[in-house]
Order: sequence, then structure tokens, then C-alpha cells
Amino acid sequence: MSAVRLPDFPWDSLGPARARAAEHPGGAVDLSIGTPVDPTPTLLGEALAAAADAPGYPTALGTVDARRAAAGWLSRRLGVQLADPLGAVPSVIPTVGSKELVALLPTLLGLSGTGTVLIPEVAYPTYEVGAVVAGLQVLRTDTPPADPGDAVLVWLNSPGNPHGRVLTDDELRAWAAWGRTHGVPVVADECYVELGWDGVRPRSVLHPDVAGPDHTGLLAVHSLSKQSTAAGYRAGLLSGDPALVRRVWEVRRHLGLLVPTPVQAAMAAALADDGHVDAQRERYRSRRDRLAPAVRAAGARIDHSEAGLYLWVTRDEDCWATIDWLAGLGIVAAPGSFYGPAGSRHVRLALTATDERIDAAVERLTS
Repeated sequence: MSAVRLPDFPWDSLGPARARAAEHPGGAVDLSIGTPVDPTPTLLGEALAAAADAPGYPTALGTVDARRAAAGWLSRRLGVQLADPLGAVPSVIPTVGSKELVALLPTLLGLSGTGTVLIPEVAYPTYEVGAVVAGLQVLRTDTPPADPGDAVLVWLNSPGNPHGRVLTDDELRAWAAWGRTHGVPVVADECYVELGWDGVRPRSVLHPDVAGPDHTGLLAVHSLSKQSTAAGYRAGLLSGDPALVRRVWEVRRHLGLLVPTPVQAAMAAALADDGHVDAQRERYRSRRDRLAPAVRAAGARIDHSEAGLYLWVTRDEDCWATIDWLAGLGIVAAPGSFYGPAGSRHVRLALTATDERIDAAVERLTS
């Protein structure tokens, strides 16, 4: 059996741009990776500390408090009603962040060996990595194909990373119907669902206006990394069709993919509190409201970007030419080619920098 051939880790290729940007008198403004920088809300740390005495193994199913809080958040914020979050057949479980779930989901669902995973034309690289690890092929498409071929899984991403595109209800319904017709699970990565801008309110694939009366064949992935500035906690959720969630849960407990009990306590506290999420969204909104006009003033165009933590920027040239232009200003961005061939004329600028660094980028773009 040959070794799995993973794609190169793309951010390694940004070394020259980082070095050039670092030569700027004010230092580099690194907007290439969406790593939260604001303090984690105190309520998470307090809940974590209060649950620190945890001598036993954590549960893969999730604590009652974590699952109840997750169901409450899904209902309150997204209008999603789970089948029975506390039932013997789970409709929601905690995950070790969202990236490990994205990378392992084809394997956890038992899809390894043959078949094709459908991912967006412009997509987070880990969807492809998950397919490769499971020995599957990848097809990039933004519309349901007329011929399902050997499709075994569909990934949707709305709001999208890197471009911030939000799928319409009609688009979500079309994918849900296609998956159900052909017996292919449809999984929506909704990690930026709390971050819609300018009146845009992203919809979950599990919302009744999309899914109908039940979640058959549908899953959604969520994360506390961005909305709760808790990327270091590695706290995420998988919810939806109980039959699919149970399949994932059964394998995860065999593999020991367990969210630590103190982290589950922090998750429960975070998911029960809306105030810190709203406050963090306003911080990102303020940074976006400063950075976006500066990008346009510098002669670049912003496409999509109606939600999420990024600006999808183009100067109608190869993305590496734009990377070089920005590096000359002391700014580091992510090349759109990291996210597939369709992204080759865009770059991604993250809003996850401090106010001081965002203001430095604005000054450099407009001077």
C-alpha cells in the first residue's frame, strides 16, 4: 500500500513575502492567517477552571451541559431545532475544534477507499486533505452535478472561507435535495455563521426553511474559535441527522477523539452567553469598516466578503503579483491559489489582527 500523498502545507510558501514585509520600518502586518488575537472572554476561563478537577476520562458523547447548551445556541441563534440532543442516539456531539473533524469526517463516516468528495470551487484546503487521507477523489463544484457519479460526500461552506460568500436558501435547498435524492450526505461548514455583515444573515443548512421537518442526510459543523475567540480551546460541534452523528460518535470514542471535560464546561458557558459573541462581532465589524475602504482606495476590488473574517481582494492579476505588491507595503496576505485554481487572481486579507495592526495596514494602503 502506497503512502498517502498530502498536498504541501501552503503557508510555507509565504516565507519570502513575510521576509520582505518584515523589512518595512513599522514591521509586518500579517493578515494571512485567521488566528484570533483578542482575549478569550473571562467566562470561558472561569468555567474551565471550575471544572479543572477532572480525574476521569471525558465523554465522547459530550456532557449533558455541553449538549444542552449547544442545542440552545442552535435554536436561539440559528433557528435550528435538533431531534433530541440528550437522546440515546445523539443529534449533537462536541469535537476537538472543527479542523480535525473536517479532515477526518470521510474516514469517520466509513467512506474510505473509493468515491469522490464534492467541495466548493474555492475552498478551505482541509476538505481536500480529508478526502486524500481517506483515499478518495475530489471534485470542485458550486452546483449539484446532473450525474452524481461516485459521489460519497458533499462539503458546503457558508459563509465561505476564503471569500465570505453566503449561499442562498435556494442554493442550500438544492444541495439538500440533491444529497437526499442520491443518498449522499451533505455537510455544511458553518464556522463563520455568526459573522454576517451589512444586514446579511447566513442560514444554516439545518434550518427548517432549508432542511424541512427533519435533518435526514444533513450535518453542520460549528466552532467556538472565531465567535468566542477560543481557538486555543479546540472546541467545536457536529450536529444534524442522528444516524450520521451516531456513526461519527461511535468511531470517535473508539479512537479516543475526546474533548477534555474542562473544555466542555467552557463550551457550555460560551454557548449559553450571547453577549460576548455580539461584542466580538462588533470588534471585527469595526476592523472591516476601516480596512475595506482602504483596500478600495489603493485601487483593489473586494468580491463577495459579505460575511466571515476575510476580505477577498483582487487587482485582476495573478495572486502572487498582488502578494508581492502588498509585501512591498509591509502587509502579508494569503494567495487565493491556496484555495483552488479558481482563486488564482485573488488574495485573502484577514480581519483577525489587533486594532493597531489594522490601522497600520490602513495607513500603508492609503498613504
